[in-house]
Amino acid sequence: MALTVRQHDHPPGQPKGAADGVHTDGPGCEPVIMSRIEASRSEDTTATGDLVDLLLGGLPAEAVLTDPDVTASYANDMASFCAAGIPAVVVLPRTAEQVQHVMRTATALRVPVVPQGARTGLSGAANASDGCIVLSLTKMDRILEINPVDRIAVVEPGVVNAALSRAVGAHGLSYPPDPSSWEMCTIGGNIGTASGGLCCVKYGVTAEYVLGLDVVLADGRLMSTGRRTAKGVAGYDLTRLFVGSEGSLGIVVRAVLGLRPKPPEQLVLAAEFASAAAACDAVCRIMEGGHVPSLLELMDRTTVKAVNTMAQMGLPESTEALLLAAFDTTAPAADLAAVGALCEAAGAIQVVPADDVAESELLLQARRLSLTALEAVKGVTMIDDVCVPRSRLGDMLEGVDRIAAKYRLTIGVVAHAGDGNTHPTVCFDPADPDESRRARESFDEIMALGLELGGTITGEHGVGVLKKEWLAREIGPVGMEMQRAVKQAFDPLNILNPGKLF
Repeated sequence: MALTVRQHDHPPGQPKGAADGVHTDGPGCEPVIMSRIEASRSEDTTATGDLVDLLLGGLPAEAVLTDPDVTASYANDMASFCAAGIPAVVVLPRTAEQVQHVMRTATALRVPVVPQGARTGLSGAANASDGCIVLSLTKMDRILEINPVDRIAVVEPGVVNAALSRAVGAHGLSYPPDPSSWEMCTIGGNIGTASGGLCCVKYGVTAEYVLGLDVVLADGRLMSTGRRTAKGVAGYDLTRLFVGSEGSLGIVVRAVLGLRPKPPEQLVLAAEFASAAAACDAVCRIMEGGHVPSLLELMDRTTVKAVNTMAQMGLPESTEALLLAAFDTTAPAADLAAVGALCEAAGAIQVVPADDVAESELLLQARRLSLTALEAVKGVTMIDDVCVPRSRLGDMLEGVDRIAAKYRLTIGVVAHAGDGNTHPTVCFDPADPDESRRARESFDEIMALGLELGGTITGEHGVGVLKKEWLAREIGPVGMEMQRAVKQAFDPLNILNPGKLF
């Protein structure tokens, strides 16, 4: 039986009156806002006061923040070396209609809009631009429907990933994408950056679970894409287009997400290796052998040491690489034994399967703490996100080690080893100009290495501000021309998250 919280009298994922997929507000709304905007144009429409007054015409006062100290706190996400501007105003809408009002106002006044979720991103995609409206969607945090028969959930963009996972878990279901920041990050942010997580090797990434979207376009119209059905191939796949678009094409206000049956509790195995190359060899053996672990993660010696220093977890610091493999099958012990034998054949020093779920969770907690622990090494990190073919994973780790030595820096590597997605993490002191310069140069060299190995500059963190130059290098001039043409079609005035991606 479906658990449903109805907020409207039309099917979730489809706006009232939906027929052709593109919709505007009810009668009377557009003329009111337009008349107020036209009146304001006779004065100085670039003034923040005019902008705020117009926003307040369709938003409650508590949803419009203008205190400079408060708005400054919304200026950036968690990325280093990414410029951020000063927003004119921060708005926190609670309904799709309020988002439409914001976009109509922004379009009429030609004011840029920067959509934001929890700002846990690592590419600067949520960074403000000078004079922009920061559109924070964290207050739109309702789970509107959980349907065990259709195996879907309908949610607003501000729903926290972990909250959704727990809610669907109560119905015997799971929402597999689980970024490391899952206790903080929002579904809207996950959609914007096409995020992944620890379970990608078996269950895939966010894009594979987004079935349909309600999106507010740059001019304030509301569009529905996709479906609620298990299958559907009508027209261009606009849903996938919005996944990973980093708020540059429209504002997601509702999402229909696919769910899976909740798997059994997983058991984890930890294998120690004397070299990163041996650990990567084990990964290749596991995947070539046809095994389908629910998780296959790698932590290098720098990361293991950092986690121990921060959390005193007792991980083996003598290891050069620690590989974690997990299975959520009906007979996980047998699967772990088979994988353990492959790790030993690849030269593992020690293979330790967890005895129970509690011990497994402890090992996974160590992996989830990795990026926080590396940040504590110097206070600031640059987290790369280079994905390479699994067969080149060893080359990637060896190359990062060389780059760390070349630039005299601490660079720890954690990786979703099962899909080749590495996170080389450069630790540096931002108060040291020379070290900051070396950090940036090493970051770029790591991305160049990834492309040389047949990889991509981002597997799940997005492009944002940080990797704009590298996107152009990866997809080439024709690819860039086509991407800009798509942007122009959806956002001809270039007011949605300008300066990101391109």
